[in-house]
Amino acid sequence: MRMERLTLDTDLRRKLNGLSQPIEVCDEAGRTVGHFLPANIYDELFYKALAAESPHSEEEPKRRHHETGGCSLAEIWRRLGRE
Repeated sequence: MRMERLTLDTDLRRKLNGLSQPIEVCDEAGRTVGHFLPANIYDELFYKALAAESPHSEEEPKRRHHETGGCSLAEIWRRLGRE
């Protein structure tokens, strides 16, 4: 799955407390809409999850994670005729 990209401006970066710790992201009503994980924590969790299930070497998931290309979930649904 290809992840969308958001470029932070100075104000949003400040609201995210320097991007050094996990943050719960809520809407105006206080409902959780997602979670932010700093890159180092995300990578650690991502690779641990892959290593737990994968018969491949530790380097293989890292190599695949940094591959470019692929398509979005919306593109896959379109190809399957399930827009």
